[in-house]
Amino acid sequence: MSKAAYKRATRVADQIRVEVADILMRKTKDPRVRFVTVTDVEVGDDLRIARVFVTTLDSAREGEVMEGLAKAAGFVRTELGRRLRLRYTPEVMFVKDTSGPRGDRVLALLEEAEKKARPAATEEEEHPAS
Repeated sequence: MSKAAYKRATRVADQIRVEVADILMRKTKDPRVRFVTVTDVEVGDDLRIARVFVTTLDSAREGEVMEGLAKAAGFVRTELGRRLRLRYTPEVMFVKDTSGPRGDRVLALLEEAEKKARPAATEEEEHPAS
């Protein structure tokens, strides 16, 4: 039985996710990027570009937070270079993660569909067609 393929890019992406979250939480001094959650990192096979997906606690200040992250990208890349043993430190690009709100919307739609289906099912049980 062979081992499942676990690409190096995936392992590096996981490590970058942990390190970027730590850098944003402990090292940055910009108050705009304090309450950011790093949800995922995608790295290409050549390990040159890292797309860091983030969510914010305060959706009203989202634009301000993304601006702060864009300003901090160079600092984050420098810190990553110190922490990771890679030939090339990947360029860091911060991207707003929209999967959370989209997932919440899908769950709400499914619950609504279930509520609509439930009364129809109970009516059929009360009045069976004979």
